[in-house]
Amino acid sequence: MKAELRVVFMGTPEFAVPPLERLVQEHHSVVAVYTQPDQPVGRGRALRMSPVKAAAQRLNLRVVQPDDLKGRAAAEQLALFQPDIIIVAAFGQILPRPVLDMPRYGCLNLHPSLLPRYRGAAPVAAAILAGDGVTGITIMLMDRGLDTGPIIVQEKMAISPEDTTGALSVRLSHLAAQMLPGVLSRWLAGEIKPRPQNDTEATYCSAIKKEDGEIDWQLPASDIWRRVRACQPWPGAYTSWGGRRLEIIEAVVRRGSGGKRVGEVVPGQGGAAFGVSTGDGVLGVIRVQLQGKRAMPAADFLRGQRQLIGAVLPC
Repeated sequence: MKAELRVVFMGTPEFAVPPLERLVQEHHSVVAVYTQPDQPVGRGRALRMSPVKAAAQRLNLRVVQPDDLKGRAAAEQLALFQPDIIIVAAFGQILPRPVLDMPRYGCLNLHPSLLPRYRGAAPVAAAILAGDGVTGITIMLMDRGLDTGPIIVQEKMAISPEDTTGALSVRLSHLAAQMLPGVLSRWLAGEIKPRPQNDTEATYCSAIKKEDGEIDWQLPASDIWRRVRACQPWPGAYTSWGGRRLEIIEAVVRRGSGGKRVGEVVPGQGGAAFGVSTGDGVLGVIRVQLQGKRAMPAADFLRGQRQLIGAVLPC
């Protein structure tokens, strides 16, 4: 690998941090790190930097935070870095044609799914929601479409029954970081021929919204269990109790409803402190968080909420 290769890295969430760190560890010249502008959070609306910005500052790298890359000024600023290649990992902005055409080795995207399955913004959550047993990382050559570019390389990863979006994203990000040095070396040497995606097999997933976490107890327990996992750490899968949001953080599927009403809270079994009757089966609840309180084991929550057993949670 040539040490003089000039790399521009684009990414925003925690998923993008391990690949960035790996580039630095491999002694690549990361001339700039592009990430989303700081976002206001909390009641005080204080600005919070992205995980990638925090990592870039720790690594003493130049940080650029454009509102978008569509204007001439943004393209001219990027051109000043003279990138040989652009590496993208969950950046959160569409790259226009002038940016895509700028680096001589192209723009490579690290996407956490086995494309063409789950093009779009939330592929990790989508794989969990669908009940898939396998996902992976696709490194692709970007074009103007939404995750439609030709595939450079893919590696698979099993999805465990305990995986949440957060936990699986961490493992996938480390897989992407592990893959990156070897793929870059082969790509620059001309040893990889990208293969087009089969568009007839493509599926799409949109970004997860806050309201996607609301639980419909009429669904089967297996569907709700997958939603609990897919919505961790955000926005959380939730119902309401006593006029407050009750988040189900960890759960298991139990068969049979015992003739109970949909949404009725029933005594627990097999490690679950209590269960909730669903459209098919019982969701055993292991860990919860009531709005305004800390997260806790469901057994601890139930000790302070004895009237919960027999109550019917809203659908």
